[in-house]
Amino acid sequence: MRLRLYENHRFALYAPFYVAHAIGAYSTEGLTVELLLSPGMGLAEQALLDGSVDVLWAGPMRVMRHHDQNPSSRLVCFAEIVCRDPFSIVGRRPNPDFRLADLASIRFATVSEVPTPWLCLQEDLRQAGLNPERLDRIPDRSMAANLKALRAGQLDAAQFFEPFVEEALASQIGHLWYAASSRGRTTYTAFITTRERLIDSREPLLRMVRAIFRSQQWVRARSAYDVASAIASFFSTLDRDVLARALGRYQMQLVWGSDPVLPEDGFDCLRRCLLSSGFIRRPVSYAECVDNTLARQVIAEWDHTNTAVMEP
Repeated sequence: MRLRLYENHRFALYAPFYVAHAIGAYSTEGLTVELLLSPGMGLAEQALLDGSVDVLWAGPMRVMRHHDQNPSSRLVCFAEIVCRDPFSIVGRRPNPDFRLADLASIRFATVSEVPTPWLCLQEDLRQAGLNPERLDRIPDRSMAANLKALRAGQLDAAQFFEPFVEEALASQIGHLWYAASSRGRTTYTAFITTRERLIDSREPLLRMVRAIFRSQQWVRARSAYDVASAIASFFSTLDRDVLARALGRYQMQLVWGSDPVLPEDGFDCLRRCLLSSGFIRRPVSYAECVDNTLARQVIAEWDHTNTAVMEP
């Protein structure tokens, strides 16, 4: 059996997806997964609908927006992998008592490469009683450029993900002020397909979910250095120790889920952020955008197998 999968960028954040390839989780399921570079937001979704690809991994925010813009949308999330916000705020000086209100009085840069970090942070600011539009914010520079600006003293703080956080801390350019993972469950990355394919290609997709669940369990049980060693070939230009420390921070922050079920509370959290920012216009429903049928079957199979093993 074969599936074509769009890879949404090459980020350390996506470690469990690469682990699935590295430990042979797909081949164990008798499945060949062809990893293809995603053409980007909008084009990848259309490729799913056209049948040019079977699955993509991406933010559920893209599914919510597709449903918002197309009430008859057939896109659906069927397995969650990144379940908390992986971005952090790094400041130039120590600030152990940091509060989000501190951002109102400093020069601050947010991520330009992807929209979700700012969409989520602006809602955090609203909940803290701040108007996000009144920040002295630089919205349009890359994380690499912001790291250089932080080093040069041109910024007070910036929003990063790994390995930029690790680079800033290890080189003493900056200090960790705030990890957005502390917000709690916020669905961030999932496997996405169409409703029709969930029926017509049920068996290969079920095997895919089994494989990613096995990979999630593997990541949960291994050290960060073990994970870094397994996926090092996907990050050939990144120092392995830097990668390991970055992955270890994500493990501590519980960024990756321990199973593929996408829960409603994590969906609700992201939906609030997208609504308050204007990214979506209506509160699209959880039932429209998520189908946990395969994920729940895989967990039930796992529980049954492990219970049988433990029985005398």
